[in-house]
Amino acid sequence: MKGGTAVPTPEPAAFAFPALTTTVPKEFVHRAAVAEVMLTSWKRQDDTRFTVTAQWPRAHSFFTPSEDGLHDPLIAAETVRQVGSLLAHAEYGVPLGHHFLMWRLDIAVEPAGLLVGGVPASLELLVTATDVKCRGGSLAQLGYEATVLRDGAPVARGKASFSTATPTVYGRLRGRQDLSLIRALPLTAPASPQSVGRTSPVDVVLSPADGPHRWQLRVDTRHPVLFDHPVDHVPGMVLIEAARQATAGVLERSSLSPLRMNSTFKRYVELDAPCLIEATHQGRSADGTTESVQVTARQNGAEVFTCLVSAMASHTRP
Repeated sequence: MKGGTAVPTPEPAAFAFPALTTTVPKEFVHRAAVAEVMLTSWKRQDDTRFTVTAQWPRAHSFFTPSEDGLHDPLIAAETVRQVGSLLAHAEYGVPLGHHFLMWRLDIAVEPAGLLVGGVPASLELLVTATDVKCRGGSLAQLGYEATVLRDGAPVARGKASFSTATPTVYGRLRGRQDLSLIRALPLTAPASPQSVGRTSPVDVVLSPADGPHRWQLRVDTRHPVLFDHPVDHVPGMVLIEAARQATAGVLERSSLSPLRMNSTFKRYVELDAPCLIEATHQGRSADGTTESVQVTARQNGAEVFTCLVSAMASHTRP
């Protein structure tokens, strides 16, 4: 300015704020609500290795902390699930709108690293693609392993695999002309929340059935987390939650934080047919510190889902 003091030009905001955190696009992880996106960034390291960052909130409407003040292990499972969708779209070029068919999702956690702190948990995931199959130049199948680090220490490890399908192929696989016409069965009454490890009946995904350790899958398509957006079949995370709740029922726990869950998805679980959940106690480990429950889901006479759940044995809990 002539005859005055020159006013300095402000630096661009990128220089003033070099490290800002946001979530990845919700579409990349197949969520409708931004609040349900756990992942915050990703970076390719080489042809098969990726680094992904994530954040777990101190409180969540569904993935609630345990009585011991630990993050819910199923939030780790959901985080690992989201990694596959992110990489498929962002790194392997799968178009939005294509369908994903989950075949496997395993999770194992280190309880000592899950303590809820004074701020949300900042996480780094080291991801390795272990099985990449392409068809016609497009990703057809992806298998991957992930180690979840918190402050540099492993707090969870996961494995997953899924395949992809175009909308046309998906329609043929489903054998239905108009998937939007599928309607869920009338909502059944929930099991007692405390009998399956929950505190609210809204979050119960099991209804009483004949016989011990048998339930009907309770499908509430209005649930804002388990059914974050309209779908034409039961989401995999609903089945994993059913396995956790069935295990709590077998072990007679009012809350349950699994140490390991090994899940296999064999067929689509339809919304418009009853699905029976059965659980069998497998006994304790050789050292007596853990016990396992095998959970099986059957629909229309076919086995559609299995999950082996391991938890700390009751007498070893702090």
